[in-house]
Amino acid sequence: MAEDLYDVVVVGGGLVGLATARALLLSRPELKIAVAEKEDAIAKHQSSHNSGVVHAGVYYAPGSNKARFCTAGRLALEEYAAERGIPLERLGKLVVAVREDELGRLEGLAKRAEQNGLTDLEMLDAAGLRHHEPHVAGLRALRVPQTGVVDFARVAQEYAADVRAAGGLIALSSPLQSVTHRSDGLELRVGGREVHARYLVTCAGLQSDRVARLAGVDPGVSIVPFRGDWYTLAPRAAALVKSMVYPVPNPELPFLGVHLTRRIDGAVWAGPNAVLSLAREGYGRRDFERHDTADVLRDKGFRRLAKRWWRTGAGELWRATSRRAYLKSVLPYLPELRLSDLESHTSGIRAQAVARDGSMVDDFHLVEGSRALHVVNAPSPAATASLAIGNHLAERALAGLAS
Repeated sequence: MAEDLYDVVVVGGGLVGLATARALLLSRPELKIAVAEKEDAIAKHQSSHNSGVVHAGVYYAPGSNKARFCTAGRLALEEYAAERGIPLERLGKLVVAVREDELGRLEGLAKRAEQNGLTDLEMLDAAGLRHHEPHVAGLRALRVPQTGVVDFARVAQEYAADVRAAGGLIALSSPLQSVTHRSDGLELRVGGREVHARYLVTCAGLQSDRVARLAGVDPGVSIVPFRGDWYTLAPRAAALVKSMVYPVPNPELPFLGVHLTRRIDGAVWAGPNAVLSLAREGYGRRDFERHDTADVLRDKGFRRLAKRWWRTGAGELWRATSRRAYLKSVLPYLPELRLSDLESHTSGIRAQAVARDGSMVDDFHLVEGSRALHVVNAPSPAATASLAIGNHLAERALAGLAS
């Protein structure tokens, strides 16, 4: 890092960390701000390993941080993308019920979406569904026109350019190694260099619980990594999908289920599933990291979670190893899909915070420390909401600087 003294050091060069540094500099241009990123490039993990969906805010409990940040963040992102010439398309999505027992939950989703301020929603019967997606099957569907797609890696690059243009530093290959509390601030060891900071904000994603503990804070949760696998559909099958097609989700789980997404580059992805990863940053199906695996297996919260959901987990694991099983999960929505249509494979890792009682934390989870603020859980729609979250974190950091 080029300087030894900073007003705020932000740990994590993903969308949320970069948006926070950007917001700090826009609010207070005179501040010395640095972003410390452990990788050799920004946005190498969750910020770029995703399907690029710009969420509208259908699923989130009204009044929750997810709901609040998603709406504000989506509108801000759409405006930002238009200003910067970043392609962003509002393709809309259909949440499709294929069984009678899903109809009540679909109605509940529509009410929740309206409570979250979404307008122009349509509840479609089977004929209406075929009008929008002629090759998609279902009993009824909720159409959400506000849902869009964007390349979030491109968005992160623009955030980084803003930070640099405003005089902020982005230090790559600079992991946070230690935090020492002083009377006048924090002494940080970053990438082998001693750095003084008046305030610290950590947005460390898959490493968020470890970074919080490194700073002397009990995060109250542990991060459990779940790998999500996507398949790209062959051109023949991709032509069958015009926008996005989602199942009615299980309200007890924070995962949305395997769905179909037409991306900003025109490709159509099927996925993701959700299977326990044996490496926090391992995107291959056989990736294994001893320390990560040991942390998960000895965590009491995870053991309680596994005891409750082992059957669901076994099904996800089977889908991850069997292409036929994966196909079976998509066929109710796209009956013309064939096994040969599931082509190249890619994966992402979701940083899922799990509480000590075994529950999965389903909202943003922030923990304050001495002269520090830690983002311990930033689940979807964090990418969509990054500008709004960044503004919120910047406000809290500025309040911490002033106290």
